[in-house]
Amino acid sequence: MGASIVLLVLGTGHPLAILLVLPTGHPLAILLVLPLPGYVLTAALFPRAQDIDWIERIALSFGLSIAVVPLLGLLLNFTPFGIRFGPIVATLALFTLLVGLAAYWRRMRLPSEQRLSFTLDLNPPAWNEYGFVDKVLTIALAASIVVAGATLMYVLATPRPGERFTEFYILGPGGNASGYPTALNVSEPGTVFVGVVNHESASVNYTVRVSLVGVNRTFNATLGYNVTVEVNRTVLDTLATDLGDTANTTWTYTFAIDRAGMWKVEFLLFRDGDFAAAYRSLHLFVTVPRP
Repeated sequence: MGASIVLLVLGTGHPLAILLVLPTGHPLAILLVLPLPGYVLTAALFPRAQDIDWIERIALSFGLSIAVVPLLGLLLNFTPFGIRFGPIVATLALFTLLVGLAAYWRRMRLPSEQRLSFTLDLNPPAWNEYGFVDKVLTIALAASIVVAGATLMYVLATPRPGERFTEFYILGPGGNASGYPTALNVSEPGTVFVGVVNHESASVNYTVRVSLVGVNRTFNATLGYNVTVEVNRTVLDTLATDLGDTANTTWTYTFAIDRAGMWKVEFLLFRDGDFAAAYRSLHLFVTVPRP
């Protein structure tokens, strides 16, 4: 599993740098993109408290992040590293660190009374000054905040299950998505690789049914274009395997067609013995000329 590096630079009082290593897709990993790069850049450009107010500072943090992140990606595109996960994470973390240090340097050069700060003054009355109803409401509100905070932390800390799916593919003889045997002579063998990768978060029994389907291309006057019509169908083979989560298998499958015409080699994937409807389907059109 990949990881995102999130660097928090807090500039009130003494700077506090916190390095977080988070799994890819973690909700806090978004901090690496929004709003940290824009916030440190705003702090570097406007270090004085009176330069801009907090609403403008927050708006600029998001706006500059949206502008900076694509520019950094564009610059990476012209480097040998390219736009890949690792270089993007490293570049964003390095940008945030360096600009954050520049913001801190500019901040420390200012008189203390001009430095950006945020102060919240709370002067609640003494507990014995509350009435009975006020005390009950205060306790209920405090309990609600604690429960909401605990729920939020649980949601953030609990990994969300990823999308469940199965990769099903056919490749040409070279193991690439090219060079498929689409033109064969009568009885000439054609070879493909049939692959299955399990991302279902559970063990699955897979069955691949290979069929040879005779087809004709006819003009449909109603639709105004040619359509492919199935003429006959023959089951050639059945491939089966059990795969655990993230496991994969590949079959080297060779077929031959003993009659001329247009054919469709069809690969139908079924799960756990459910043959009512195919879970995935692939096909390969093959033309066999007359001898």
